This record gives sequence, C-alpha cells and structure tokens, in this order.
Amino acid sequence: MKQVTKGQWNGYDTYILHSCELEVTLLPRLGNNVISLWDRKEERQILRQPDESDLTSYLQKPYHFGMPLLVPPGRIRGGNFQFGGTSYQFDRNAGEHHIHGLHRTQAWCVSDIEEDEEGCAVTTEFITTDDPEWIRQFPEPLKFEMTFRLQDDRLEQTLKVTHLGTRRIPFGAGYHTWFMLDGTPGRWNVTLPAEAVYELSEDLLPSGQLLPLGGLESLHTRLNLQGANLDTVLRIAEQQPAEAVLMREDGYGLRYSVDRNFFHHWVLYTKGEADQFLCIEPLTWLPDAPNLPQDDSFTGLITLEPGQTLVLGSTLQMIYPG
Repeated sequence: MKQVTKGQWNGYDTYILHSCELEVTLLPRLGNNVISLWDRKEERQILRQPDESDLTSYLQKPYHFGMPLLVPPGRIRGGNFQFGGTSYQFDRNAGEHHIHGLHRTQAWCVSDIEEDEEGCAVTTEFITTDDPEWIRQFPEPLKFEMTFRLQDDRLEQTLKVTHLGTRRIPFGAGYHTWFMLDGTPGRWNVTLPAEAVYELSEDLLPSGQLLPLGGLESLHTRLNLQGANLDTVLRIAEQQPAEAVLMREDGYGLRYSVDRNFFHHWVLYTKGEADQFLCIEPLTWLPDAPNLPQDDSFTGLITLEPGQTLVLGSTLQMIYPG
C-alpha cells in the first residue's frame, strides 16, 4: 500500500501517495499544492478540497484550498519594500496592498518518486526564472525543491530553497493549510503555545506591537472553536514547540509541526464564525516584515546570501482515539 499512483484533476496530472492510513493528492502543475488528504481509517477528508467545478476559483485564489505554499506570506503594505538598497514592487492584489506572495499556480516538475518498505515520497522542483511574472517582481532567481514523504499516518514536507542570484535578498515562507471542521466547530479544540497577539491595523497589517492573549489564553490548553471568529496573528512563546494540535472531542485529531528555528508566527483564520474549517498558517516572517522597524529576530525576515540553501521542514501527523 506504500506507493505512488497517478490521477487527474481538471486535466492536470496528480500524484497520489498511499499508506494504510492516508491518501495524499499532490497537484504539481498548478502550484504544487496538496489538494486532498483522505483519512482512510476515518473515511474523512482532512483538508478543504477543491471540486472539479472549482477550477476558476482555484486559479484565482489557490491559497483558499489544501496546503498551499506562500512565498512570501501575508500582506505587504502597498506591495512595496526596500532591502539592501534595492526597491521591490509586488502587484497590489488586495486593495492597496499585496497579499500572499508570488507563488500561486506555477508549474512544478516531478524530479523523483520513491517507494520503500517504510513509505513513499514525491520530490518536485521549480525555478523562478521560468515564471516571467515572478521575475518581474522579484528579479533574483531561486530554485525550489519540495519533498512530500508519507509514512503511515505521518506526512512530512521538506522545502529546500537555493538562491541562484548575485545579491542578498529577503525571504519569507509559510503555509495556508485548511483543516475541515465538518460543520461541527463545537466538537473541535485547537492548542497552540502562543505568548502574544500581534496588533493589526484596519488594513490587517501588523503595527509591530504585541498585545496580551486576552480571551485566547485557553490556546495553551484548548480553545473550543464554537463561535470562534478568528483572523489572528500570534507569536509563539520562546522554548515552546512550533506546533498546533487540532482535536475532536472523541480523541481524533492531528498535530501540525514546523521547524522551531524559523517559524515563530502563526495565523488562525476561520473566515467568519467557525463552521466548516479552520485555516492554520505557520509563517517564517511576520506579514509586512520588510517594512517593520524591528529587527529580524522579531519579524522573522530571513536574509539569503548568493548560493545559500535554506531547508524548512513541516510535519502533519494524525492522532487516533486509543
């Protein structure tokens, strides 16, 4: 059962990783997104999955489905920022601002498939010079490699970013992962070791100030999602694991973990009052990081040197009753 098979979605090839517990459907040619995560034991869809009829919506806002990669994540004021004496202008796609980066529906190539006794894996690649729109806005070339490895009830994603250009550049990445609540938010609780909330302006841009958790203190133990209305940027406490745990009242759930060395910021988003889903977004940089006055230790901005390779890991592991 630990194998990779091929399928199709709207005429685009998909790659499906199989284990006894999970089936993971990857769509490399439209943004390299995981568009389905099927729990075979529970016979349940874990992610917000795009239907075949959703192609137009998917192409417009691919970050509304699955486990999309964001490079860089969040809003940028006016789409503009300065770094190292260079001015960058990203397209304004959220009113007067830019949101959720340059990575959308670019075509990634499958470079390797592995199947062994323990699990299976697919590795994909994308070079930003293959996308004129990316290079127009961010002219230093990058190579991305992503390995998806499924082993039993555990999905690991390893993102490798190599700077192919000649100038130091700012870098940030994140995931915009949509977990289903099945229309029963009162049965679900989320736990996250947050220490503070980032203050946001009316445009949902961070001011750089930290606020107390207030009513979100229960995130340390369990925050019930009944009536929750979240679009909240949180800072993880020092020396705490960078992980969110989403649990149903019957002991079923998942643990979503990322590299503590880089992911210090998380967004919890319910798209109005919680009903069908909770979007959990681990970010390496704080939205609008290049424009904030604080240093990199606060904003999470990563400086990539020419020739440098950055590796970012994340893991999703299921939790079953008993």
